Formats: sequence, structure tokens, C-alpha cells
Amino acid sequence: MTAFDALLISKTPDGQSAEWTRLTEDDLMEGDVTVRVTHSTINYKDGLAMTGKAPVIRRWPMIPGIDFAGEVTASSHPDFKPGDEVLLNGWGVGETHYGGYAQMARVKGDWLLPVPAGFSRADCMALGTAGYTAMLAVMALEALHVRPGSGTVLVTGAAGGLGSVAVALLTRLGYTVAASTGRAETADYLKSLGASEIVPREDLVGAPRLLAKERWAGAIDVAGGTTLANVLSQTRYGGAVAACGNAGGMDLPTSVAPFILRGVTLTGIESVMAPKPKRSEAWTRLARDLDLAALHAMTETRPVRDVVSLAPEIIAGRIKGRTVLEVA
Repeated sequence: MTAFDALLISKTPDGQSAEWTRLTEDDLMEGDVTVRVTHSTINYKDGLAMTGKAPVIRRWPMIPGIDFAGEVTASSHPDFKPGDEVLLNGWGVGETHYGGYAQMARVKGDWLLPVPAGFSRADCMALGTAGYTAMLAVMALEALHVRPGSGTVLVTGAAGGLGSVAVALLTRLGYTVAASTGRAETADYLKSLGASEIVPREDLVGAPRLLAKERWAGAIDVAGGTTLANVLSQTRYGGAVAACGNAGGMDLPTSVAPFILRGVTLTGIESVMAPKPKRSEAWTRLARDLDLAALHAMTETRPVRDVVSLAPEIIAGRIKGRTVLEVA
């Protein structure tokens, strides 16, 4: 039976502990496809799970990591065979089902997607849940008729993983993009991804007005809280805001004014349990619409064992762009 390395998080009297350990395939959870994991990544949600800052993990002990890419080694699922390159985002992996911070994984084949043509496994994890969610947010704005000619689209938390991919995607699709960040030193980086305007975070964190000056045709927000409330109050008539994060808090101190006086739409982006056709469309769009050079420019590659030290860094907002974790 194949032995492999895995990061196991266990409950302790004082909270939780993380330890690299040696497991075998007998230790894996149920599923009809076994994958040799070669790459993973770290998202904000992974940071919450690793640090215990939020109750992401709901089964103990747990191998964290909500994403992975790798090669099928065994399968009884009709869509996959040994040697296939696959990727996974979400479905409770890293929360209730052993996740990607291990050299092997066993999951339901219905949770897997083939690696898109033109992408490597590393490219898929350079995107990860953050990039896949960014694509879902762009698709939501398109469905709500926010077009490149509609006006400027704002991206909050723009220097983070989701924000960076969103800026690059929107730029490639022809949108005019404003990037909001609390890190002034990332301005040149964001402009290199295509942002035409840098909006200081402090412009969006004060007490929100019921209605402020109309600035944005649309927005992708990763913050929530007062940031999202300010974005809504500044969104133009008929605009739309895609909410896909809570880095600034779970509360939303707004009013009905943007919705009933300006016809603004607030749409939520949920990526974990999104149906397979929708996530397949998102990955097809990423392969078609994202500039790989821009993706590589925003990506750093690290060994998976660095994830323990990276977790508090991503929670503190000190990681720029995307990080690929080499697992194999």
C-alpha cells in the first residue's frame, strides 16, 4: 500500500495543531477516484482553516487544502481513467473531506474536472478557488449586463489572489478597471495587470452614505462589511456588484436606497457547491479569456510544506497575487 506525506490538523485543548505525518491509501476517505496530487495552492479560506480564525474545518482530524491538481492513479468513475490530469475546487474538500495538502487524495469523480487544454496543473493551481471564483464573478456581471462599454468596474482587495485574477480577466475582456487596495506599494503591480485607477482602501471604509456619487458600473468585492456598503452606495444606476468574500467582515451596514433608487443589483458568488456545468464553464472561460503571461507574472511557487507559515501571512493580507504549492 502506497505511503505518502500529508498535513494533518487535529483539535487540541487549546485550539488546533498542524503536523506533517505519513499515511497510506487505506487512510484516505471514500471516493471512486484516487489522485496523485502534484500541486495545490493557498486561498484566504485555507488561511482561515489553518489558523483556526474561522470554523472552516468541520471534521477532525482533517487534511486541509480546498484545491488540488494531479494525476489519476485509480478510478471506477466512467469519466476518468489512470493517467488523466484533473483538478478540484471546493465540494467540502479540506473542510469535511481530506484535501489537497497531501501527496494522495481520494474523492468522488463528480467533483473533478479535467485540466483544460492549454493549462498545466501548475496553471490550474495558480488560479485555484480564488481565480475560479473571480471568473464566476465576471460571468455574473456579464449576465447582469455590465459590459466593457458600461463604465469602470471596481475590484476591491485587488492585490490579493482573487482580486489580481479579476483585474487581469476584466482587462483582457476590455473593461476599464479600478483597483482598490490598502497597500500603496502594490500600485505598479496592479497597473501592470491592467488597472487604470488605484483606489485607496480608506476611501471605502468610512461610514457609508445612503447614496454617494455614482462611480462604478459594476464591482467585484472580496471584503464585505463597510467596504461593500460603500461600493453599493457609489454604484451607478442599473449597475451590479458581485460579492464573493468577507475579508472585511460579515456585516453589511447598508440600506435599500441603492436598490430601489438606482436599481443596483447585489449578486452573491458561491463557489464551493456550484454545479458542475457552471464550474466547467468557468474553467473553459479561464482557459480562453485569461492571459497566461499575466497569470505567471502574479504567481509565486513554493513547496507545500511552506503552507504552515504562509497561512497567517494570507490572513494578514501580506501575500500578493497567487501562490502555487508544489506537492509531489
